[in-house]
Amino acid sequence: MKKKLSTLTFFMLLAIVSVTAQCCKSSAPKSDNNQNESEAIAEASDVEVYYFHATRRCATCQAVEDVTKEALAEKYGEDISFQSINREDEKNHPMIKKHNVSGQTLLIVKGDKAENITNYAFMNARTNPDKLKSKIKETVESL
Repeated sequence: MKKKLSTLTFFMLLAIVSVTAQCCKSSAPKSDNNQNESEAIAEASDVEVYYFHATRRCATCQAVEDVTKEALAEKYGEDISFQSINREDEKNHPMIKKHNVSGQTLLIVKGDKAENITNYAFMNARTNPDKLKSKIKETVESL
């Protein structure tokens, strides 16, 4: 009974986060100017993306990593670093301590700013990867 209640609570919270994320989504102005796009890419080079995961991974965990890598490669090439970190094998990794990571987490970091898009990534990686790619691009550009 407790397990069913916990599972139900988890999915209800996930639904609330989903609705909140969609309602509060900001739209960045789109640029048709190549100069502005190259400036955005230059600024994006300061951005780093970290995906923290466990040793045993489900299909969704794999999809989050794969879609994130693909999105970064398509839009930014080698300009943004991506690190996949096994938090069980690398318990003392400085980013785990700095961002207090305790579970699967997708972070987009620039300087002291960190955007956690884990919930969004897990909701869309397998069912709507283009939506996740857009969110990654939007988050990078907002930083």
